[in-house]
Amino acid sequence: MNEGTKIKELVQTLNHHRHAYYNLNVPEISDVEYDRMYDQLTKLEAETGIIYSNSPTQTVGYPPVSELKKVPHPHPLLSLDKTKQVTDLCRFCGSHAALLMLKLDGLTVKLTYENGRLKEAATRGDGETGEEITHNIPAFENVPLTVAYKERLVVTGEAFIHKKDFERLNTTLRDRNGEPYKNARNLAAGSVRSLDPENCKGRCVTFLPFNVLEGLDEGENSNSREERLYQLSKLGFGSCPYIPLNPDQISPEYLDLRIQDLMEKAETLDLPIDGMVLIFDDLAYSASCGRTGHHYKDGLAYKFEDETYETILRSIEWTPSRFGELAPVAVFDTVEIDGCSVSRATLHNLTFIRELELVPGCRILVSKRNMIIPHVEENLDRGDYLDAAPATCPCCGASTEVHRKIAEKGRIIETVHCSNPACESQQLKKFVHFVCRKAMNIEGLKEATLEKFLALGYLQTFQDIYHLDTHREEIIHLDGFGEKSFDRLWNSIEASRHTSFVRYLVSMDIPMVGRTKSRVLDTVFSGNLDTFKAAAVDGYDFTQLEDFGATLNRNIHDWFADEENLALWDTLQKEFTFEERKEETTMTKDNVFAGKTIVATGKLENFTRSEINDQILSLGAKPGSSVTSKTDYLICGEKAGSKLAKAKSLGITILSEAEFLAKIS
Repeated sequence: MNEGTKIKELVQTLNHHRHAYYNLNVPEISDVEYDRMYDQLTKLEAETGIIYSNSPTQTVGYPPVSELKKVPHPHPLLSLDKTKQVTDLCRFCGSHAALLMLKLDGLTVKLTYENGRLKEAATRGDGETGEEITHNIPAFENVPLTVAYKERLVVTGEAFIHKKDFERLNTTLRDRNGEPYKNARNLAAGSVRSLDPENCKGRCVTFLPFNVLEGLDEGENSNSREERLYQLSKLGFGSCPYIPLNPDQISPEYLDLRIQDLMEKAETLDLPIDGMVLIFDDLAYSASCGRTGHHYKDGLAYKFEDETYETILRSIEWTPSRFGELAPVAVFDTVEIDGCSVSRATLHNLTFIRELELVPGCRILVSKRNMIIPHVEENLDRGDYLDAAPATCPCCGASTEVHRKIAEKGRIIETVHCSNPACESQQLKKFVHFVCRKAMNIEGLKEATLEKFLALGYLQTFQDIYHLDTHREEIIHLDGFGEKSFDRLWNSIEASRHTSFVRYLVSMDIPMVGRTKSRVLDTVFSGNLDTFKAAAVDGYDFTQLEDFGATLNRNIHDWFADEENLALWDTLQKEFTFEERKEETTMTKDNVFAGKTIVATGKLENFTRSEINDQILSLGAKPGSSVTSKTDYLICGEKAGSKLAKAKSLGITILSEAEFLAKIS
C-alpha cells in the first residue's frame, strides 16, 4: 500500500469514528486508539506533503463568502465535440494512441497550486470565465490542499456525488423550491457553488482529475497525457478510470468491448457517468489539433442515448406563423440538460399533442435530441386528454381551422390554422421576412418598427415600403426617429431597389422556396422572372429538379394560382432593377464538384447553411438537403448525425469542412 492510499484510509477511518463519537454518541474505539491513528496521519501528511480537504487535521471551520468572484481562464475550459456513434470514435482516433475515459456527470472544476499549496479553485463557467469556489474545497471529500510539487500546477477535473450518496442525501435534502433534487449533478453543482461551505459540507462531493493544464512537464515521458495523470496520482489525487488505446487495436467491435468494461467499472465504483471521452495521449499532437470557439479538437465525447428528464407541463402556447399555421410550444418547469436550462420545446402539430395525450399539469419526459434540440418524449400521466386545439387565434381572435394532410405511409397529420388571412401576426411576419437579409435586406426596418408602421396604416402591401417617403414628416416625429434615422432607413430602402432573381423570389415567400431553391431556379430559368412565372402557371413539373419533391412542386403551382399573388409578382417588379446574370466561369465548369450533388450536415465553422449552399452552387454543383443514392459528396461539420450514418451505408464520399476547402482552393 502506497503512502497516499494509507493517508486516504486513515482519513476515512478517523472521520467515521469522529461521526460516531460526536454525532451519534456511540464511540466505537478508545480515545487512545483514535489518538494513535491521528498522530500517524499527522506524521504521514508531514512526510508526503499530501493533506486532503476532509482530513481531520484540517477541519477547523468553513468561512462563508458574500459572492462568487469571477475567475478568467487563460486556458479556456472548452468542451469536446460529441457523437453517439462508435464508428465516429474509430474514425477520429485514426493512427494515434489515445485514452478512453469515463465521462463523469458532475461539474468541471479547475484547481491551481503554487509552491505546493492550493491557491485557487474555480468552476468552468462559460469556458472563458468561471467562479471562485476555493472556500468550499475544505468541504470536498478528497482534494489535496497541499502536494509535494512546488512548481505551478493547474489541474482540471469533475466534482460529483456518488450515486448511492445522492440517493441517501436526497431523502432529506430539498432544492430552493422545496423539491427533491432531480439528479446528482444538480446537487453537486448547487453544493460546489454555495456561498456557505456548511451547505457543501457533508454532501460527499468528490473530485477526480482528467487533465493537467500546467505543470508536470518535466521528465522523459512528460509529453504523455497518461504519464501526467499517473504523476497526479502520486501527488495524492484520485484517478478517473480510463483505458489506453493502441491504434493498431482500434475497431468498432474492440471499442464496444472497452466501453462496456468502463461502464462496469463505473458501476462497481458507483460513479455517475453520461458517456465516455476519447482523447489523444500525445500532448504535442493534441495541441496541434487546435480548437473552435466551442470545443477542442483533440478529443471526442461519446454520449449515450439521449437522456430524459422528468418535469411538469405547465401550458401549451400557440403562435401564428406567416403562413397562418399555429405552432404549438410546450412550456414546462425548467430542467437542466447538458449544462443548459430548458423550459420550452416545440410540439410540432396537433397530432403529436393528441398522440401523447398532453394536458397542462401532466408529468412529461424531456430530452435534447442529438444533444441540440429540446424534445418532449413521453407523457407519464395519460388518460386525461382534452382537445388541445385553440378555438380562436391568440393574435387576432379569429376562429381556427384544423387542416389534415397525408404524410409518409398514409399517416394523417393535423395542424391548426388561423382562418383570418389578415391576421396582424401573419402580416407582420410576412413583412419581417420580406425585409430580412436573405430577401430584400432592408436595414432599419426591425420587427418593432414594422409593427408600428402597420398599426399607423403606413404599410398595407410590400410596395408601400418603397413609398414611405410620403410619410416622412410623420415618421421623423415618432419616438426613436428623427431626420437622420429616417434618411438612413430611406437610403437602405433605395439600395434594395437594385436586386436579383434570387432575392426577389425569396421575398415572395413561397412555402419551402428559400435561398437554396431560388438559386437552383435562377440557374434553370437563366435568371428570367417571366420565364419562371410562365413555367409555374403552365404546369411545369418542378419535381424533375434535384431535391424538388411533390409538395414543393404543389406549393409553387398553388402560389401562382392565386390572383393576388400574381398581381403582387407583376406589380412589385416595377419598383426594382435586376442584376444581369453572370455567365458560368471556368471555375464553375472545371472543378471536381461541377455537376455533382453535395449535401452539408452539422455545424460548419466557415459557413452558415445558406452560405455553404451558395458556395456549392458557385461551383456548378447542386446542393442537396437529404442523403440519397444520387448524392456524390457529404460535407460534415460538428454534430453530424443520421446523414453521416446514411452516407457511410451508401458508400458516399465524406469530406470534412477543411477537406472541402482544400479541394476548392
